[in-house]
Amino acid sequence: MNALTRAAAFVQDAPQLDNLYLSDRLLIGLLRRKLPPDLYARLQDELVELGALAAGPLAEQQRADRRHEPVLTQWDAWGNRVDQIELSPLWREAERTAVRFGLTAIPYERREAQWSRLRQFALVYLFHPVTDVYTCPLAMTDGAARTLIDAGNRALIDRALARLTHRDPAQFWTSGQWMTESSGGSDVGRSETIAECGADGRWRLYGRKWFTSAATSQMALTLARPSGNGPGGQGLAMFYIECRDASGRLDGIRVERLKDKLGTRKVPTAELTLDGTPALLVAGASGGTRAIEPMLKITRTWNSIAAASFMRHGHRLAADYATRRVAFGAPLASQPLHRATLADLEAECAGATLLAFLQVELLGREEARVLDEEGAALLCVLTPLVKLTTGKQAVAAVSEAIEAFGGAGYVEDTGLPTLLRDTQVLPIWEGTTNVLSLDLLLRADVARGVDALARRVAVAVSGATPPLVAAAAGASGAVQAAIGWLRATSDAAVRQSEARRFALTLGRSLELALLVEHAATLAPGAERASVEDLARRLYRGGVDLLAGAGR
Repeated sequence: MNALTRAAAFVQDAPQLDNLYLSDRLLIGLLRRKLPPDLYARLQDELVELGALAAGPLAEQQRADRRHEPVLTQWDAWGNRVDQIELSPLWREAERTAVRFGLTAIPYERREAQWSRLRQFALVYLFHPVTDVYTCPLAMTDGAARTLIDAGNRALIDRALARLTHRDPAQFWTSGQWMTESSGGSDVGRSETIAECGADGRWRLYGRKWFTSAATSQMALTLARPSGNGPGGQGLAMFYIECRDASGRLDGIRVERLKDKLGTRKVPTAELTLDGTPALLVAGASGGTRAIEPMLKITRTWNSIAAASFMRHGHRLAADYATRRVAFGAPLASQPLHRATLADLEAECAGATLLAFLQVELLGREEARVLDEEGAALLCVLTPLVKLTTGKQAVAAVSEAIEAFGGAGYVEDTGLPTLLRDTQVLPIWEGTTNVLSLDLLLRADVARGVDALARRVAVAVSGATPPLVAAAAGASGAVQAAIGWLRATSDAAVRQSEARRFALTLGRSLELALLVEHAATLAPGAERASVEDLARRLYRGGVDLLAGAGR
């Protein structure tokens, strides 16, 4: 063997995945303490099954499917406008898997009462990172189901709800969410789509939707301005659309193009023209922006779980790779700096996971009508807060995970760059960090909600183990300082300029408190020591982002 052959002989082992559920001690511990013992035991089989499927067949198909993206065919061979979108093979498999596990059915079947959302989102957490963001149409479908129920529109509930929550792929529908126009993204009140009511009493929509995710859905909820209504969000109404007519052709809808995006490239996001699209009012001919609030509560929860899931997946891959990659004579996993970097990454992941599942827990209790006033006040502020905190964390954390691979993390056929690009959508979709920070700050009941958050932090840190006394005090102190800043700062411009730091201080402090709480529930031993270490790392990473801001 010559020198060149010897030099070319080395092949680096790729990272490997174990069962995504059985390898996740934090998720297991969280579910064990949040669910009744009999329910926890009953759910183990499906969690283990999906964890194995995600680590094996789904992950393998995701790697094989890397180059496939949606394809739009606008015209057939004979000049007919068809606007057919062909999806990737993994997306078709992901739909079958999602329907089989009931990812949109569980919260509406309500077999687990107030714990139905915990069951649902534990499964979503496992499903998300290996299915090329098929969670996007699932989130909008869940949001549409919730919106129709809350609107109380019996005809639309009877028409669509069973489809949106079906466990048979042949009967299952997904729903689009067509809000964004070039005139306004987060500022949906600038929508230019017009709704005309004909002499027959039927509504038709005219306009251009600039960014419509999951454009292959069978139905959609969208905003339009009934002719004659005034400007702004109050003048908009929410409409229900079924995208195809009885012959299967798009009904008054043209697909102008698919968006060429940084990430989420498997999601068929399109620019659509609505040209006389038949539509039905969901809940009155005005107040459309208020009508979408139930949808946003659901989709922002999905966004938060997706953020935590991507963070966990990035850490999982980087940690396994560190055991396989040797540099300077030793595995990366044995080198102090690399080991500390991965531990810091895991701390961010753990905090985000506990925060996202707190949102899930409260949502489930609200839907089961067992949420008290304190919990309702907390949920109100958590809806924007959890999404903005976890979305912002996720991009930094996944970037760190990819850096842990060195050059391999930058190479497309490892699949790692896709993970970062797909994560980047999370602080953008359903409200950017700035938009949600202002949403939180400008809520009429922000003071009441933040006080409820402070009390939840106090409860969480009340039983802090001795190694976490300082971290517990840091979480409580940062929240109290944020409340003091809120009460003392009356200048509107100053409040808005610091809104992001205010929100992230609350989010990160609550994450730290939840980690302190989780550690205290564990028996003394290696697992508790590990969680205590994560809490200390999160604390050292900084939770008070308002320090020095005019107080």
